[in-house]
Amino acid sequence: MQNAMDIEAIGMQVRNDNAFLKALKEECSKVIVGQEEMIDKLIIGLLTKGHVLLEGLPGLAKTLSIKTLATAVGGKFSRIQFTPDLLPADIIGTMIYNPGINEFSVRKGPVFANFILADEINRAPAKVQSALLESMQEKQVTIGKESFKLEEPFLVLATQNPIEQEGTYPLPEAQLDRFMLKVKIEYPEREEERQIMRRNLGIDASASVSQVASIEEIIKARQTVLKIYMDEKIESYILDLVNATRSKEGEIGMLINYGASPRATINLALASRAIAFMRGRGYVIPDDVRVIAKDILRHRMGLSYEAEAENITQDNIVDKILQTVVVP
Repeated sequence: MQNAMDIEAIGMQVRNDNAFLKALKEECSKVIVGQEEMIDKLIIGLLTKGHVLLEGLPGLAKTLSIKTLATAVGGKFSRIQFTPDLLPADIIGTMIYNPGINEFSVRKGPVFANFILADEINRAPAKVQSALLESMQEKQVTIGKESFKLEEPFLVLATQNPIEQEGTYPLPEAQLDRFMLKVKIEYPEREEERQIMRRNLGIDASASVSQVASIEEIIKARQTVLKIYMDEKIESYILDLVNATRSKEGEIGMLINYGASPRATINLALASRAIAFMRGRGYVIPDDVRVIAKDILRHRMGLSYEAEAENITQDNIVDKILQTVVVP
């Protein structure tokens, strides 16, 4: 058990190590209008080594946000457009024969970067999705007989369009579980859209993005996030929320076919610490857990026939769980 002095010391370290976040958000806002919530959740992924799945309609700045964040932290950025004819070798790389020296050499694929944008990930067949998701889990790639470690930070940010189902290969539940967060992107507000229109017409041109943080700062911040104090009552609250998705009793139990895995518990604890870090605290409070619960849980629950028949979504169920489980 940590005492008040220890927690205060952690708080001071947090406020020292999170100083770069303000400049990072300001730099992103030079290019991205609105979408502060999406930027925050991308930063949570960055602070916790968590991969992020962005779901939203075309034109909502998903790709631009990811590229902007990569530039602002000085990371290597790689974009992969997923298509039905994509092959695993197009992602991880392959062996190329060199006739001059009569040998095979390794040609590394676009996965060898810090920020991987997997654009429209559900448009590629399962074998290609598996090749990417294996590198997400193992943080390494095997080409021929050689294995290559991927550089840190290594973050996969995937996008998918929620309305187009034709010609897509939906991610299986086990692969969805590899993503720490599934973030739903909404339309911008009216005045934000006016600003977007002006920037794109050159009336109010946006500035270019500069590097305002370093990879070293990100890695140091990750270490500090893990030190943030979490009381046993908060741990129990997280366990209660996740276990509620597995219940087979009552109203919630009738709506769920299967519940969230232990990865949800781990990621909810990690993301809550990251939120406390971003808010300048050395300890986690219940609101940190509640604010990120939907993004952690929505893609880890299967709806029952009754839920689908009544048009009840995973978000509706998480709302019910948050209302039901007692807050410490």
